[in-house]
Amino acid sequence: MAKIKTIEYFRVPPRWLFVKITDDAGNVGWGEASLEGHTQAVEGCLDAWIERYVGMDADEIEHIWQTSWRLGFYRGGPVFMSALAGLDIALWDLKARKLGVPIYQLLGGKVRDKLKVYAWVGGDRPGDVAAQAQARKDQGFTAVKMNGTEDLGWLDSPSALDDCVDRLKAVKSLGMDVGVDFHGRVHKPMAKQLAQALEPHHPLFIEEPLLSEHPKGIKQISQLTSTPIALGERLHSRWDVLPFLEAGTVDILQPDISHIGGISEMKRIASMAETYDVAVAPHCPLGPIALAANVQVMATTANFAIQEMSLGIHYNVGGQDLTSYSHNPEVWKVDGGYIKLMRGPGLGIEVDEEQVRRFSEGAKAWVSPGFIGPGGEVREW
Repeated sequence: MAKIKTIEYFRVPPRWLFVKITDDAGNVGWGEASLEGHTQAVEGCLDAWIERYVGMDADEIEHIWQTSWRLGFYRGGPVFMSALAGLDIALWDLKARKLGVPIYQLLGGKVRDKLKVYAWVGGDRPGDVAAQAQARKDQGFTAVKMNGTEDLGWLDSPSALDDCVDRLKAVKSLGMDVGVDFHGRVHKPMAKQLAQALEPHHPLFIEEPLLSEHPKGIKQISQLTSTPIALGERLHSRWDVLPFLEAGTVDILQPDISHIGGISEMKRIASMAETYDVAVAPHCPLGPIALAANVQVMATTANFAIQEMSLGIHYNVGGQDLTSYSHNPEVWKVDGGYIKLMRGPGLGIEVDEEQVRRFSEGAKAWVSPGFIGPGGEVREW
């Protein structure tokens, strides 16, 4: 029985928060607790949990998860669940490495040898995406995702939606599938119009047509279109997810493993979604540890659909990308729209600790961008 000896965290560019757990036998595991725009809050939560969890049995992953969830009185939400994700992923990595097997072997074994993936094109203010989509096709992708619109008012000119339709058509003309992310920035009067305008052009899915704080509105939009509705990045536990499954308003669930308490909760949410015939396509515009954790769970998940990758995403600036911070970045090579399942122990990636420590020195917390409307009002980003 190995006890947790140290828990460390590292803020690294472009906007990630890595967690390292070491037990008293020298075994190591890595996790990712990234919560975009709220790094300091997650670090504060980790500070409190480090004091509590050092000395606990590193093998008792579920006990530590339940301790985090049930003994805090206040629970759930993005900050707590992102901090917990960092610990949970690191503990799974540590345990699997100690046993010399991939994490998926501890979750029941794999059901696939490769995973379908997609990448982003465009940015927060999307423009001409055809050239970017061609570049993604040249990289081996067969599917991409793009933001649907720039910022919009509650009621905007219908012409503000025309560009989205044109961009969807341009990318599909290359023979690629396209998910369109409304990003929660489109309010219901416009979202209804955009969903129907896109439908004849068959997007792969529309994502966050409304914010998840508007479940009745999402249900209304789901009844207006046959396009699959995807959402879930701003739901932080199985209890958050359940009402959308029960209402039948989500077709593709997109939980973020770094925002929902890690591998343990991702496995539970995926199984719950399967009972409603809902596919899982994990949200992951984050770092290599988070992506590797998703891959380990999705390797075991029957209702897995497609995996988001942050390779070359517009947020990755300053030289750091998905291929940074590891000794084996070749695991992210895309071929025919798929990546191969990693076969190494633990997460299947080998973290370059020297690089992590070097880039964490003086690293600034990422600040979420935002939109200001023509009247000076704050708009949804």
